[in-house]
Amino acid sequence: MSRYRLIPTTAQSAVLQDHCAHARFVWNMAVEQQSHWRPGKKRAPGYPEQCRQLTEARAEHAWLRHGSQMIQQQALRDFAHAMANFFAGTHGRPTWRKTRRNEGFRVVAVKPGHVRRLSRKIGAAWIPKVGWTRFRWSRAVPDGVRSYRITLDRVGRWYIAFAAIPEPIPPPGTGGVVGVDRGIAVSAALSTGAMLVVPRLSRGRQRRLSLLKRRLTRAKPRSNRRSRIRQSIARLSARETDARKDWAERISTDLARRYDVIKVENLRVRDMTRTARGSVAEPGRNVRQKAGLNQGILTSGWGLLVRRLEEKAPGRVEKVNPAFTSQRCSACGHIASSSRESQALFRCMACGYACNADVNAAKNIAAGHAVTARGGDGVTRPANREPQRLVS
Repeated sequence: MSRYRLIPTTAQSAVLQDHCAHARFVWNMAVEQQSHWRPGKKRAPGYPEQCRQLTEARAEHAWLRHGSQMIQQQALRDFAHAMANFFAGTHGRPTWRKTRRNEGFRVVAVKPGHVRRLSRKIGAAWIPKVGWTRFRWSRAVPDGVRSYRITLDRVGRWYIAFAAIPEPIPPPGTGGVVGVDRGIAVSAALSTGAMLVVPRLSRGRQRRLSLLKRRLTRAKPRSNRRSRIRQSIARLSARETDARKDWAERISTDLARRYDVIKVENLRVRDMTRTARGSVAEPGRNVRQKAGLNQGILTSGWGLLVRRLEEKAPGRVEKVNPAFTSQRCSACGHIASSSRESQALFRCMACGYACNADVNAAKNIAAGHAVTARGGDGVTRPANREPQRLVS
């Protein structure tokens, strides 16, 4: 989707918030109906039946009737599409939408002229019950858009996203192959030797964020002070999130333009970032250390970078088995856990080859983690899968 910053007036913001509340209410009612269904019982109502129920609810409740019926029906259509994806096994089960999170709604059946350009940097879109709403024309709007989605982030910024699939980036045709190793200290190390780090908050802003989180724990629930603190925390978090997304966009575009094949580790990031708390009967171990590792993985944008690469370079992203890539010497193929002396230094115990540990792993990923490795003299040798030590 192509996302643009929306610039509504104060009155328009109030109506937009009502639309978000109506769409959230309709979505949550559909989730509740689906949660009561069990195998062997009568199936939960589908989209046609839910639309009929929505008509009855609008006739009964004035606050719902004052909203846009098209937006409320679209929330039901989106839920039906989400359930179809769930039953197909491609997505998870739809869950509840919460206030100040997942805020947004979709506008469909856009007529010609409902999106227009007012000046070089300002455009306008027609929203039901709101009218013409301005947005920043940061780039060209895709042609032939039939729907767009209005969203509100935790900072209070409105966005409009036009539903359009961009054209993939064509390969350069040079036959170039690059390996990408993802880590914590170095977010992405390339087999070419480049080491890329996700931009993070400065130390001053990190200290302020920690201070605000401590103040939040002492603030009274539902107080104005608590709301102000939450807003300040959201602004700092949004700054870091925006920088991470911008970094992933720039790096993925650069790699897709420069290389024909991009090889990455086949990591299950969702499983790697699960909590270690355990249960009351069986509490977890090293919970705080695991929480810090999870935070580092999510902050480094592992999943976001690969997802954008797959969208920009479809069919050109290969996932490699990550086993032994950090212990294998990219020069001779020798495997030993002791060769990685530290997080940053790799020194092969067999041939003495030394380089940055993340770059060495990226070179193994670029080679496809093959059973054989090419030595410095151009001779192909079998890779030793058993850790060995040199005997003096």
